[in-house]
Amino acid sequence: MFQQTSEISVWSLNHYVFGVVAVLIFVILVVVFYNWIYLKRANEANTRQKEQNAHLALLLQAGRLRIWKYFPGIRQYLYLSEEGTMEQQYNAIDFSQFFNRDDFDVLYSTITAICEGKKNSAVVTLGSNAKDEAFLRHYEVTVSVDRRDNKGNVVSVLGIQHDVTEEYRRLESVNQLLLRYHTVFSTSLIDMLYYDKNGVLRDINERACQSFGVTDRDFVLNNEFLLKNNPIFADVDIESMDNTRTSSIVDFDNYQDSHYYTKKFGLSGRMFYDSTINPIRDENGNLEGVYMAGRDITEMVVSYHRQKDGAEKLRKMTEEIRQYISNINYALRISDIRLVNYYPNSFTLEMSDNVSHTQMRLSQLRCIRLATPRFRRTVSSVLNRMDHLSPYNINVNIETEIRDKKGRQIWLLFNMVPMLDADGKVVRYYGLCRNMTDMVETENRLAVETKKAQETELLKQSFLSNMSYEIRTPLNNIVGFAGLFNTPHDEADEPAFVEQIKTNSNNMLTFVNDVMLLSSLDANMVEYHKEFIDFAQIFASHCRIGWSNAKPKVKTIVENPYESLVVNIDQEHLGKVIEKLCWMSALTLTEGYAKARCEYRRGELLVTIEDTGNGIPEEALAHVFDRFVHSINNQLLGTGLDLPIVQAIVRQMGGTIELESQLNKGTTAYISIPCEAKSVERRHEEITSITTENIPL
Repeated sequence: MFQQTSEISVWSLNHYVFGVVAVLIFVILVVVFYNWIYLKRANEANTRQKEQNAHLALLLQAGRLRIWKYFPGIRQYLYLSEEGTMEQQYNAIDFSQFFNRDDFDVLYSTITAICEGKKNSAVVTLGSNAKDEAFLRHYEVTVSVDRRDNKGNVVSVLGIQHDVTEEYRRLESVNQLLLRYHTVFSTSLIDMLYYDKNGVLRDINERACQSFGVTDRDFVLNNEFLLKNNPIFADVDIESMDNTRTSSIVDFDNYQDSHYYTKKFGLSGRMFYDSTINPIRDENGNLEGVYMAGRDITEMVVSYHRQKDGAEKLRKMTEEIRQYISNINYALRISDIRLVNYYPNSFTLEMSDNVSHTQMRLSQLRCIRLATPRFRRTVSSVLNRMDHLSPYNINVNIETEIRDKKGRQIWLLFNMVPMLDADGKVVRYYGLCRNMTDMVETENRLAVETKKAQETELLKQSFLSNMSYEIRTPLNNIVGFAGLFNTPHDEADEPAFVEQIKTNSNNMLTFVNDVMLLSSLDANMVEYHKEFIDFAQIFASHCRIGWSNAKPKVKTIVENPYESLVVNIDQEHLGKVIEKLCWMSALTLTEGYAKARCEYRRGELLVTIEDTGNGIPEEALAHVFDRFVHSINNQLLGTGLDLPIVQAIVRQMGGTIELESQLNKGTTAYISIPCEAKSVERRHEEITSITTENIPL
């Protein structure tokens, strides 16, 4: 019994295990089946999604659409690709850069209203903000709720952006065309003409017939009048012209040929015509016709010119009156004349350079202080006479403490007359105040020049006396030695006589030449000719010529630091200056040296001539350039005219000359001549001095 019971239990357990396994197998089969079904549906869903994306992409491309989303929580805009994936994310500022600012404000307000539940959807029109496009693009955006959370709050907003630029352009073109033609045809106050593409007149309104003298409208329409036969539009090339506004001035007398019909329509004289030319073209740009609107503005122009001429005449008359007053005021200012009024009752002096207002008002104390000390008593006396109402004129010239632009004390001349009231009593004094500074200065200068002229006359007499003496002395020597040939003499003395005659002849010739040259310099008759020369090559030769009279023991030195020095100077006269100064530097030297040096600095040629001679006393140094100046031994310096000639030449060449000298130590002359250097090349050797032999040239 027990065994049977055990067998039954084992069988029951096996039966239970078998049931569990069967159930597991069934479950696995069910899971596999449902997994297969899920994968199949997923594949089908992916296939459908791809087909929908392809349809969406085709729809977006065909409709010029773009889709974006706005997420209020993060305030970000997200552009979607054609496949529905994220393309690019923008914040509000960056996203607004794509659109016109005002339009974007409207869009943002619409999105805000949708997020707040005030609207479910809306359509907004925006303009682009592109700066590099030929024209602005326009978009029509449909905004609606994309997704809400469990509480009904908007999570995202969907925007479908449609490019409607072409529609806008077509609409704008149509509107402009309608507006233009509506304006033209809605008025009868302008001329209207229509020509076909061949330039044949097809229509003309009554106003145009009046302007062009057409009495028979059907005549001009039936006879195919051409555009080129209208003098107003004869030069118009409609093939290449766009809408154009023109203003023409046509003289019909210049269009007398028969094909212009000016005689037939009675057109003559000039016409001012304002017109608009509008070529009409099809979609391919081919010309279909030309519409012209205009008006005859001849009367308007003539009236305008007449009015302009009248206004110009009025302006000229006003300007003449203003100029007349201005001339009076200008004459007062330019002539340094002031109007003067003195009022005894207020003890006030008024001055003005203008007839319309007072320039200066002075009290009596101020008037007295403005005068120089030596004239203050005079001013006080004049003011006292006017205060006592003197019936006599006031005429007084006063030196003031005021100085002009040149630093001169101003002299004022007052000429005043008493002004009487109806009872014959003096009310004020009126007159003119003139600036007499120039006249006083001229008188003073005239006095100085008179004194100088007297001194010059004395100098001239002295010059003539010295000149006659200097000529007579060598001439007497020449005559004396020449006369010795006619008296008993030793023939061995004849060479000495001849030498004396030659020496005195040369001295007299040199003196006469100097007198003639100095006379030419005084009369400014010497002409100077600048040219570019190499001064470094000629400097030493001029020095040697001047030192040709140097004693054997005198050493002459030329310091020339230049290999080449090309400057524009007057070689002839500068050479004469150098030769004379060198000649005078060696004149009194028995031993020692004479030195000459040249240098170019900043647009100036500097020449220095130095000697170790007797020198010039300090008291005589200020007069060395005077004529016929004698040395300390009462001997003439050269001919007595050498230094005056040198000074005159240097000054007329625009330069300067200065002398420095110490008694028994020597003299140095400094010459500065302005010139332009073309080429400057210094020597490379350290030694730039040239010692010359004292061989007469």
